[in-house]
Parts: sequence; C-alpha cells; structure tokens
Amino acid sequence: MADDELHQAFSGLIDELVDIEQRLQEATPPLDERERVESYRWIFSVLQVALDAYVWADADRPRFVDIVGPNKKWGGDNTDAFYKHAPIDPGRTYKVRCRPGDAVYLSLTVYGGPSDGHYSERIVASANDRAIERHPDGSFELVLSPEPHAGNWLELEPDAVCAITRDYVNDPASARRAEWAIEAVDPPTDKDDSPATVAAKFRAARVFLDEQARISPVRVDPPNEVQEPYPVPSSTFGWAAGDAAYAMGNFQLAENEALVIDGRSPECAFWNLCLWNPFLHTFDDSYGRVTINGSQVVRNEDESWRIVVARRDPGHPNWISTQGHDRGLLWFRWFLPSETPERPRCEVISL
Repeated sequence: MADDELHQAFSGLIDELVDIEQRLQEATPPLDERERVESYRWIFSVLQVALDAYVWADADRPRFVDIVGPNKKWGGDNTDAFYKHAPIDPGRTYKVRCRPGDAVYLSLTVYGGPSDGHYSERIVASANDRAIERHPDGSFELVLSPEPHAGNWLELEPDAVCAITRDYVNDPASARRAEWAIEAVDPPTDKDDSPATVAAKFRAARVFLDEQARISPVRVDPPNEVQEPYPVPSSTFGWAAGDAAYAMGNFQLAENEALVIDGRSPECAFWNLCLWNPFLHTFDDSYGRVTINGSQVVRNEDESWRIVVARRDPGHPNWISTQGHDRGLLWFRWFLPSETPERPRCEVISL
C-alpha cells in the first residue's frame, strides 16, 4: 500500500542518520575530539540541505532556497558567497529574475544527472554576469527551457535536475545580496502530494545523505602542501562551478607552528582561500578570520602574496586562524581566471 511505502521511506531516512553516526564513529583515521563534535553538526547541516533540495522541493512551482549559511555548512562552503538552489523539470519553461546587489561574480548553473538524490554528474548550462544582457539598473531576466528563446536563455537538456546560483562578494558583512526569483510558465493548478511522490522525496533525501557521508571525512596527503590548481570540466562530480579553477591541500600544525603559503593569482573576478574541517565546513568566522579573499590580501610589491595559517596571530596582515584545529583542509578557488593559477608554495615555520 502507498501508506506502507511512505512509512518505509520515512523510516529509511531516520535509519540513515543513525547509520551515518556509526560510520563516523568508526572512521579511519579516527576523528579527534573537535572533529567528532563537528561531525554531529555536519549530519544535521546535510539533513537541512536534503530536506530543502528534495523533500520540500517542487519543480512545478519552484523557489530559490539558501543551501549554505552560518548553520548550513557542507559541501565546501565559504564565508564570501551565497548559494541558492531550485529544482528543475527539464520539460518545463522557467523565468528567472535577478537583482545583482554587490556581487563581484554572479552566476546560475543548471546541473544534470540522476533525480533520485545522487549528486549531479555534469554541468548542463551556465550563465555568469559577464555574459548576461542586463537592464540599465543592472537587473536581468533569464529563461530556462528545452526550446530556444530570445534574450538570455539556457537550454534544459533531458537530464536537467536543478539550478544553483552563486553570489560572491568582497565584504559579506556589508554587501547587498543578489535577489533571485524563479517561476514556472504554465504550472499545474494542483499539487502532486501523493504518498508515492512524498515517499520518493524521502528516498532521494536518504540517497543524498548517504552519498555525502561516503565522501566524508575528507583527508588529503601529503600534509602542509597545496596540490596543482585545476579548471573544472563540464563533466563534474557534485555542484562545482564551471567558471572556476580550484586547488586543495591540507595543514597539520603543532601549537607553535605556522604554515606560510606564497603564491600569485592571475587576473580574475574573485579568489579566496578557505580553511575547512574534514566535513568541508569552514570554521566559525564569528570567532575570527578563517577565509581570506583577493580584496583582503595585502600584496607584495610584485603583486605576489603571502598567507599565514596558524593557531595564534603571528603579526602578519594575511593571517587566517585555525581556531585551535591541529589539522584541516585548504581550499583555493579562482573565478574567471585569465589562466590556470600557478601552484602555491608552502613552508612550515616555528612561531
């Protein structure tokens, strides 16, 4: 019966939370005390996203909802950006409206892949603020549809499942956020809220949770290095941006040590470095700077820069705090770089 299907899907979602906790308790290498605390917060953060992106989502009458925030840390968040998500039915036509605010980089990306909660497999289409035709006040409209439209248009291919917006700012504490809205053309008058439909949404949320848990905790070797930067291809795992180059690394420091990172960034719309725990959470920026972006970095005379990662302030203007973490992840991103960035150089020093 449909009621049994709904009950089973709900029970499976609850069971998944318990299973994830057990897996994290048995992680190799083991979580330290701080990471163990963060793991519980991470479970509920990812659950929030699963509920918004699958259980509450309605592609017939979609809304953009925040999928990252101070209490929604997951999947490689950062404190300089705002992200919104909307579900997509590839057979429908949608009108998107946006007032950009103070964004230095802004985009909408449509992702394709399975619709059962598994991460998207590729970028279907994307548009950024450099390519979009705007009104005199900076606002714009964008049509998402399987058929061509005049003006700003992105084609929806048969496997399109969602759209994600990115709104990057230099000063998130004072910047005006972009205002996004989406509506379906000719939506149905009646909502599909059958037990079978809701059960499928519960199952998709469970799949999403399970997939997130299988890639966490993330460990990167060797310690105190940044890997070679790379651009993102059209075929990508997850919801990565097609306009960005990325580089990952890690830090592993004693209390009296610092990681000095020297580098140079090409001309780009935006770049930053974030510190993450193994669940791809930024540390809590209300207790100090844990990310730094290109507008905040104090550069050398030759336009190169030096960033210092340490537990306590070494007296350097580009210091970012580990907030007591002995280990963690480093994540660089460059949006619309003129070339793939050179690999940053790292050195551990004693304070």
